[in-house]
Amino acid sequence: MNEFISAITTGITAFIATNLDDLVILTLLFSQVNATFRPQHIVIGQYLGFCTLVIVSLVGFLGGLVLPAHWIGLLGLVPITIGLNGLLSLNSDSSSPKELETESIHASIFAIFLSPQTYSVTAITIANGSDNVGIYMPLFANTVLSELLVIIGVFMLLVGVWCYIAYKLTCQSAIANLLTHYGNNFVPFILIGLGVFIILDSASLTPFVLTVICLVLMGIIKSTQSPKLKVENL
Repeated sequence: MNEFISAITTGITAFIATNLDDLVILTLLFSQVNATFRPQHIVIGQYLGFCTLVIVSLVGFLGGLVLPAHWIGLLGLVPITIGLNGLLSLNSDSSSPKELETESIHASIFAIFLSPQTYSVTAITIANGSDNVGIYMPLFANTVLSELLVIIGVFMLLVGVWCYIAYKLTCQSAIANLLTHYGNNFVPFILIGLGVFIILDSASLTPFVLTVICLVLMGIIKSTQSPKLKVENL
């Protein structure tokens, strides 16, 4: 019994210590929910991303195969791309027909799993949690199988708790009003900053190379947005 309680305590402590920043990111993601980006995308994407981190930690522990941190750090390009896209489209009309929203709400779980929005959240979760692998591996190495299963179970439960807390935070009137009025303006900068921090912190790219890649991404995003704007103006 003492080992069981100890494993639960260890799981809670390890999760909170490694995922406090995720709570902020999740709150920002939930504040961006619209007709095509639903809460289901965030919850499933968060679970997929976190499960990937746990599996990588287990594979590394069992087989000695650890993905280099600078490889995982390259996923920081995902939040940068999302942030640049949001920043460059701030002036575009983001309203969507109600029919689309209704259709999206009733989308099947299978369709949500295949949605690019889900995998964008997954990539952000993995990139932001790349340091977790270095913490989870020694944690898993010092536990027996029964304790390991308890810790992983606690992790999975707390992922859902984190999503629930983040969603409820966006339902608070003061926070909701702040995010509604200013969210679209500052969220792109936060995502870009998050991606830059992940890449530089993991030494995946030099600042110069990262700057060049960001400029290229801006050009690509602008070129893909221009035809859409022309069609909307017709």
